[in-house]
Amino acid sequence: MSLVKTKTLNPERINTMAYNKLSTYKTAWTEDDKGGCVIYTKTKIVDWTRHKITLNSDGWESVTTKRKMNQASHQFGLGFGVFQKDFVWYVDTPQGHTVKYFDGMEINREEN
Repeated sequence: MSLVKTKTLNPERINTMAYNKLSTYKTAWTEDDKGGCVIYTKTKIVDWTRHKITLNSDGWESVTTKRKMNQASHQFGLGFGVFQKDFVWYVDTPQGHTVKYFDGMEINREEN
């Protein structure tokens, strides 16, 4: 029997890991007190105001687009999550609902 040595993550480093923050590779973003947006390869993939979030892959439903949408949600505290099941994208909304993804979809940021 052989033992596998594991490494414990430093809790101070967890918030700076790749899944929590956007990289600058082909990605730009802006944010102010009214809202913001994330642009990935010339497509505004996440756009938000105080009241709503708009998601758009522009037909590029790739692993990278999905990851950047989730990174944006985490980095800016938007409260949604995008995932894939059986080749179909879904969105967990800030209200706790799961809905099928489509380009240009709008998610309410307020409680329903």
